[in-house]
Amino acid sequence: MADSETFVIVGAGMAGAKGAQALRDLGFDGRIALLGDEPHRPYERPPLSKAYLMGNAGFESAYVHDESWYADNRVDLQLEVSVRRIDRALRQLELIDGGRLDFDKLLIATGANPRSLPVPGIDAEGVLHLRRVEDSDLIKRTLAGIERLVVVGAGWIGLEVTAAAREAGVAVTVVETTELPLLRVLGPEVAEVFAALHRDHGVDFRFGTAVSEILVDGDRAAGVRLTDGTEVPAGAVLVAVGVEPAVALARDAGLRVDNGILVDASLRTGDPNIVAAGDVANAFNPLLGKQIRVEHWANALNQPATAAASMLGRDGKYAELPYFFTDQYDLGMEYLGHVAPDGYDQVVFRGDVAAREFIAFWLTDGRVLAGMNVNIWDVQDQIKTLITSGTTIDPNALADPDTPLDELIAR
Repeated sequence: MADSETFVIVGAGMAGAKGAQALRDLGFDGRIALLGDEPHRPYERPPLSKAYLMGNAGFESAYVHDESWYADNRVDLQLEVSVRRIDRALRQLELIDGGRLDFDKLLIATGANPRSLPVPGIDAEGVLHLRRVEDSDLIKRTLAGIERLVVVGAGWIGLEVTAAAREAGVAVTVVETTELPLLRVLGPEVAEVFAALHRDHGVDFRFGTAVSEILVDGDRAAGVRLTDGTEVPAGAVLVAVGVEPAVALARDAGLRVDNGILVDASLRTGDPNIVAAGDVANAFNPLLGKQIRVEHWANALNQPATAAASMLGRDGKYAELPYFFTDQYDLGMEYLGHVAPDGYDQVVFRGDVAAREFIAFWLTDGRVLAGMNVNIWDVQDQIKTLITSGTTIDPNALADPDTPLDELIAR
């Protein structure tokens, strides 16, 4: 490979930084340009709703690499740089400031952006979103100065910020359109665990309703009005209703887009010179046999190695099970696998659900599709084996904590 080649990465988050690292680890000796529109070098986002938000860790611990790493590895890190357009014919990026940058290969790692709400009052001061470190800083400052918070959306971000707010002594009302938190992700059996967890910590849930208006006092949010007419007062409102993959550059360049940038198992787009990774990539997963886009840290950490190999013309497939984790109050959890909302016929619990020390397994026709360990550790390898084996498992043995997980495959 010619040392004169230029590989460009658009998006200087975890996926972008790991893409640059993987290229060097795989022996690429040409120019690497890493473009990011934030003023910070690449950092991990999970701490923004967890340890950093709660004041348990400094921001320094969130950086992907030390500041010197980029110069030491000849990675041209360009911050506060936005791309206007990808010119595929010329293999060139047009920047917002009018500059242009040629590329031989391109990795798109633009991530995702928070969804907003199309309701009156959404632009008021005190309406919060969480994506960047500045958002986390603002939420932290806000929690220190208010008594009540409304959280719109009972997904992972909403619940993690809820836990942080309750730990800070702020009363929280969570508004959710479904009947339970995390219902679309976990199903009713396990979602109830998180509902009980937050109720035990004084959270007021409003299920089966939505926000019709954000109430404003002067220019500041003062609560919400729900679709049933109920008003909930608050000193601030966090909108946590999911994210949209940042596909504008790819779509405008004529790449295939459908809930993210469509890529194959090697993370290649339809353009042989362009790959995608992280939150923005809707990739074919060989283990699951379908396209899937995962908005979690593990993809941003692990996919870039496959993307880098593809940029170098090497064979490789990203064949990992989706993984995510959360920390809320005294509950720590890891989840491995993938289950559609209507894609399972049984949940098997192993352990003490009431004490929140258990493993939950989602099954269909006796096969394990996913597993979630709650306050039980060092079982991910066994869970992965149960999933990937495709073996039919006896549910009674699976539920029995006296039966080692390793023995279930052999039965």
